[in-house]
Amino acid sequence: MGCCQSFLHKGTHPEKEQNRHPNHNHSHAHNQSHPLSVAADQLASGGVPSFSEFSFSELKTATNNFSSEFIVSESGEKAPNLVYKGRLNNRRWIAVKKFTKAAWPDPKQFVEEASGVGKLRHRRLANLIGYCCDGDERLLVAEYMPNDTLAKHLFHWENQTIEWAMRLRVALSIAEALNYCSSEGRPLYHDLNAYRVLFDEEGDPRLSCFGLMKNSRDGKSYSTNLAYTPPEYLRNGRVTPESVIFSFGTVLLDLLSGKHIPPSHGKNNMLLMDSHLEGKFSTEDATVVINLASKCLQYEPRERPDTKDLVTTLAPLHTKPDVPSYVMLGIVKHEEAPSTPQRPLSAMGEACARLDLTAIHQILVAAHYRDDEGTNELSFQEWTQQMRDMLEARKRGDYAFRDKDFRTAIENYSQFIDVGTMVSPTVFARRSLCYLFCDQPDPALRDAMQAQCVYADWPTAFYMQSVALAKLDMQKDAVDMLNEAATLEEKRQRGGKAS
Repeated sequence: MGCCQSFLHKGTHPEKEQNRHPNHNHSHAHNQSHPLSVAADQLASGGVPSFSEFSFSELKTATNNFSSEFIVSESGEKAPNLVYKGRLNNRRWIAVKKFTKAAWPDPKQFVEEASGVGKLRHRRLANLIGYCCDGDERLLVAEYMPNDTLAKHLFHWENQTIEWAMRLRVALSIAEALNYCSSEGRPLYHDLNAYRVLFDEEGDPRLSCFGLMKNSRDGKSYSTNLAYTPPEYLRNGRVTPESVIFSFGTVLLDLLSGKHIPPSHGKNNMLLMDSHLEGKFSTEDATVVINLASKCLQYEPRERPDTKDLVTTLAPLHTKPDVPSYVMLGIVKHEEAPSTPQRPLSAMGEACARLDLTAIHQILVAAHYRDDEGTNELSFQEWTQQMRDMLEARKRGDYAFRDKDFRTAIENYSQFIDVGTMVSPTVFARRSLCYLFCDQPDPALRDAMQAQCVYADWPTAFYMQSVALAKLDMQKDAVDMLNEAATLEEKRQRGGKAS
């Protein structure tokens, strides 16, 4: 039934999505419900969902079939384990790390590792919200951070460099995240560097949870240049809590200099300071940070400070506490007023933008079932009496839909859908519109999402979601959806179906 037939069960709370025990039998993964009712309630709450399991098909849909356009990891397609952005059916953006097939051969070990990291919850972490362990597939799911990495803002900035107060905020935030992880019994962080520090919607720095797990069961903990690797790791290949402190020292050097310089070049003096700061920093504070970096980079692990020392040293330097991070970074906050559609709209797009249900109805009637081709492959044996009854129910639904008898249409389309032998994106879109005419935007949104699950790149599914979201007073999401629909429609017109 496509990827999402089990997503939408009544009476369940969407944020408890697939909130199953991590060690349950994986063969049942596809039979579990993925609730998505009461959409508006969920989207209004910004809480971190509890750690849960996702099915592979769900993540495939969220990332547009792991499209290369959705890759957000810095190394692009060359990285051994790619990170994608994706969007769940409850509209939540996620980051999905996809491991190579051989990375974690033992599913039990992978689930145990992921579950350990999944217990952590902190405002300074980009938290791990789930995992996938379907067959050979191994994936981690985390909160998505939309405002790039520290590396991007520090080494590859375009309009402005990061001001001094913000650099101190970043240093303290990473220290607080590491201190929290240590206090929760997870002191090891693999390959800590400026690419692991991410910025959320508010522009606040967060430490990626992906570094709390190795890239594979037996893999290396450091992928960066050996010049940045703790000396003891080079000796024995083991990461210790003290190694993490050494790596933190290298990030402090990055923040001080604005460049990625090897620890051996980080002499204990003010020549390190980033010239782009143009002297706009406190020499006293800079000296404290340089001294702390020097202690972190001590050759002997036992001579390095611990995470508590990091916080204690950096906390008093925190300046401009009332200035939001996004202001200091010079970025626009993502939740600002809805943007207007980015391109000229088609007749369907215009109708959806106006919330003109009558015009949408005319377009869907005229479109008939032309977009359903290829969504069903039926064997000869399936052409049973039940099949004929089901198609008869759909035909009665079509007559009622054409005549604007929307309650009868819902009744008949529901009979067709509930049998489940055939899937039809058009039926879901039509029933979605019927629900809108009956002033029921919640089930209308669910049906529009189901249409997308059956046919992932179908513009009509996105258009119908935009109308339902607008009816739920979720204007920002409605405009985003309208733009996505228009983009997909444009792709189709340029060259067949969007891939």
